[in-house]
Amino acid sequence: MSNVLVLYYSSYGHVETMAHAIAEGARSTGATVDVRRVPETAPLEVAKAAHFKLNQAAPVATVDELANYDAIIIGTPTRFGRVSSQMASFLDQAGGLWMRGVLNGKVGGAFTSTATQHGGQEATLFSIIANLLHFGMTVVGLPYSHQGQMTLDEIVGGSPYGATTIAGSQGQRQPSAIELEGARFQGRLIAETANKLFSRPAAR
Repeated sequence: MSNVLVLYYSSYGHVETMAHAIAEGARSTGATVDVRRVPETAPLEVAKAAHFKLNQAAPVATVDELANYDAIIIGTPTRFGRVSSQMASFLDQAGGLWMRGVLNGKVGGAFTSTATQHGGQEATLFSIIANLLHFGMTVVGLPYSHQGQMTLDEIVGGSPYGATTIAGSQGQRQPSAIELEGARFQGRLIAETANKLFSRPAAR
């Protein structure tokens, strides 16, 4: 089975929740899954004043760790329709991996959170996906076989480009059941793809 990394940045816990749902879906395939977060780059006093969630359980990742995985699923909240500065800073440090082609052929995916339905979900997903493509990765999204993203019965995130949630302008809304199922669906699909590409014989 494959080794999967769910790598995220989360200011208030919405993307963190989605990350663990992605990981749950990936683990359901038998893949080995690690959840890691990127370092916080905002000054501590700024993060505290903004009430960032600073006690997240996931270990902080290092760039060199990326080479250890067959699939990397990246999540970040939107920042004005693009990837957050914390995630961008982390990925910008992966130039050495890019130069050596270490990530070529690995499987990747993206997920995000925005304050509103039209607050840049797809633009943020594309900004993550652009990084994955430059790294030479095969991108797997959230196809419409996840029917939940098509519902008209409630406000819901979801995009063929990746799982999403809507947090509300004050962060008051948590990921819904449909959004979490979308995250599990994408995690499962990415891990299944990696399992096919990187299956290893069982130890004897």
